Amino acid sequence: MTLTRCTVLAVAAAAALLSAPAVADAATVVPAGFAPASTSWLTTQHGYVLGYAGPTPYLLETTDGGARWSRLAAPPIALPDNHNHVALTVADARHAFVSDGTLIQATTDGGRHWSAVTLAGLAAPSYLSKIAIADGRVLALASTLGRPDHNTTQLYTGAVGAKILQPVAGMSIDGSTTYGDLAVGGGVQVFVGSGYGSGEYWTSTDAVHFTASPLPCDASKQTLLDGVRQGKVLNLCLGDPSDPSPGHMHKQLVTAAALGVRYLPSDAEAPLAGIIQGFASASDQNASIAATGGGVELLYSTTDGGKTWQTTQLDEDRFGLSDLHFVDYAFGTVVSGAPDAWNGSAVYRTTDSGHSWQQLAFK
Repeated sequence: MTLTRCTVLAVAAAAALLSAPAVADAATVVPAGFAPASTSWLTTQHGYVLGYAGPTPYLLETTDGGARWSRLAAPPIALPDNHNHVALTVADARHAFVSDGTLIQATTDGGRHWSAVTLAGLAAPSYLSKIAIADGRVLALASTLGRPDHNTTQLYTGAVGAKILQPVAGMSIDGSTTYGDLAVGGGVQVFVGSGYGSGEYWTSTDAVHFTASPLPCDASKQTLLDGVRQGKVLNLCLGDPSDPSPGHMHKQLVTAAALGVRYLPSDAEAPLAGIIQGFASASDQNASIAATGGGVELLYSTTDGGKTWQTTQLDEDRFGLSDLHFVDYAFGTVVSGAPDAWNGSAVYRTTDSGHSWQQLAFK
């Protein structure tokens, strides 16, 4: 068969994706004592796991659903002393970010090189809650911390590959306690809130021009966002973590028929037990919530738009849940624990919309 120039270029481009040649000896791919910190998947077969063996970071890739792993160059981010979550975000097979909440490392060449990204004007101490790519733009949401009367949650943006992201004018909120969320996929959504008393919500179809839109939740609630699924938007409304009692909080799904239109609440709330650790939608009817309370890790899942909820208990006495995410209506992943916790960490996945979860093996 004779390859055309376009075919040759396509093959070369595929080879340059976020991967490296597999190492023949499996023992050298996954080091002894490897503990996952974060995971990010592009498809049900193609995923990445960032973890640590002792103080050394390792980045692993699978293209067959975890049956085999290859090792990539890991970014120079150590496990932080404050036990912040070290988060891996893979936007596509060339672009990825790793952050410990303070430092950000980015690659634009499939992990061959990593470089620092900074947020212009962001004062320390601060925390990066989300970073993503949409329509050729990098979007990041970060909050200042520890100031008694004045903190800020601000959206930052820049072109893909930019070393410095700039604050977006008018897309921030101030207060004693501020927070927010960012979601891409089918459009961009940004939520910022302050003190369970005020909030703003913007949407965009091009990651450049944003429109103020109706809040998904009452201003007295925090909002967790996810992407558009089958044309609909599923988000999560959260009550105050101290209400109705310690270790419990209100969690209710809300749905909109499209970006920028009014949201409607689900028929039933998710169970009260557990403080929120994550939210992800899998379709216009399927969603899961990660929560922890009383030393127990909980996953709540619905397949009927929030009318009913199933509860799955994962591990006891792990160091929380993180990175809950679905790549389609059935396949999702979540990280349990932390590499530097006394009882370690694990990656779980579901292939049946959250009905059951199995631990992922690294071999």
